[in-house]
Amino acid sequence: MTFFAVEGLSMAFGGLKALDGVSFEIKKGEVYAIIGPNGAGKTTMFNCINGIYPPSGGKIIFKDKNIRGKKPDRIAKAGIARTFQNIELFANMNTMENIMLGRHLFMKTGLFRGGLMWGNRSFAGKEEIVHRRKVEEIIDLLELQSVRNKIVSGLAYGIQKKIELGRALAAEPELLLLDEPCAGMNAEEKQDMIFWIKDIQDELGITILLIEHDMTMVMDISDRILALNFGRPIAQGPPDTVRKHPEVLKAYLGEDEETEYNASESGADIERIA
Repeated sequence: MTFFAVEGLSMAFGGLKALDGVSFEIKKGEVYAIIGPNGAGKTTMFNCINGIYPPSGGKIIFKDKNIRGKKPDRIAKAGIARTFQNIELFANMNTMENIMLGRHLFMKTGLFRGGLMWGNRSFAGKEEIVHRRKVEEIIDLLELQSVRNKIVSGLAYGIQKKIELGRALAAEPELLLLDEPCAGMNAEEKQDMIFWIKDIQDELGITILLIEHDMTMVMDISDRILALNFGRPIAQGPPDTVRKHPEVLKAYLGEDEETEYNASESGADIERIA
């Protein structure tokens, strides 16, 4: 079974091709990273995968089914969740409430039943207990106990990034899309995020597709990497191969091919220059 694959994916905005025939495959259980300069098409790729953008062409295969063109809620129910480059939390709600929103896919209580909820013995009350128990597990995993009942707008940026990660985990995804999870974090917060991502992979068995500008992090946790530039793939493979690829160096440095080849031969790589 093909767990996840993109085949010839294209996305155009008028005359601009944001993605141009991109193909790659992710194996179940691995961490797969997409890198590239600003404007390379990385976030556009995520928006196509989770249904925000309808691709112009190609296929998006998840567990042997083509999910291209499906709406975001259908893709989330299929088992794909994501975080966002810019934090998308409800600022006036607390940590528990924000993470609970990730459970709405599993909730069967409608407006009428919810309005008649009376105590823990009602259908809505019992359902609330089950989902809160799952959220408590996520809070423990991400060490968010101290901010469980605090309004998120007053929390540090790094904590908010963890809460957004927790909300995505609450949907119980099989494939988790992380859009720059370390953006805006200090060194200590980045190390913590690396730790949690590895835990998510190892303990929860969740496959991870990652976009990140921090090359040290990417090289540390990724099993394989795809490099994009101007919407096209320029290199794909293990971190040690991609980091020294002449086309990748050229995309980041903007130097001519001969200079980049010499830089690659002398041991330069994108982790040192990015």
